[in-house]
Amino acid sequence: FNLQLWNNYFHLAVAFITQDSLQLENFSHAKYNKIQNKYGDMRRLIGFAIRDMWYKLGQNKICFIPGMVGPILEMTLIPEVELRKATIPIFFDMMLCEYQRTGEFKKFENEIILKLDHEVEGGRGDEHYMQLFESILTECAEQHPGISSLVRSFVSLVKGLLERLLDYRAVMSDDSKDNRMSCTVNLL
Repeated sequence: FNLQLWNNYFHLAVAFITQDSLQLENFSHAKYNKIQNKYGDMRRLIGFAIRDMWYKLGQNKICFIPGMVGPILEMTLIPEVELRKATIPIFFDMMLCEYQRTGEFKKFENEIILKLDHEVEGGRGDEHYMQLFESILTECAEQHPGISSLVRSFVSLVKGLLERLLDYRAVMSDDSKDNRMSCTVNLL
C-alpha cells in the first residue's frame, strides 16, 4: 500500500471535478446543453470513480481520515444530485472507520465542521445539500445501531451549523445591519 500514491490520486481527482471549467451550472442554458450532449457531466463519472476507489481501500481508509474530509466535502458540495447521492455516504464510512478504530469520530467531526465553514463562505452549499446530507447519513446510521445515536447527533449539529452558515451568507448581501448582527450572533 502506497499512501502517497493513493493520496495523490484522490486529490487529483477532486481537483479535476471541482475545476471552474467543469461547473456546468455556471454556464448559459445553451452552452450547458451543448456540453452535456457532447461530453456528458464528467464530474459524475470521476466522482463515481472516487467513490469506488474509496471503498476498495479496505483497512487503509483510516489513513485518509481526517486528511480527505475536506476534499470529499468539496466534491459533495458540487450541485449535481446524482454525484451528491453517490458520494455523501463516504462520510458515513469515514465515521464508521474512525469509530471502529477509536470508539468515536472526533477527528472526522472536527474536520468537517472546519471545512464546512470554509466551503459555505466560498459560496458552496445550499438547502438541498443540507436535506440530502441529513437523509443519507440518517439512513446509513439506521443500518448500524451501535453508532446510530452518535451519527444522528452529529447530523443534527452539522445541519444546524449549515443552516446558520447559509443564513449568514444570504444576509451578507442584505443592507439591514440588524439582520447581519442577528445572524452573526446565531452563528457564534
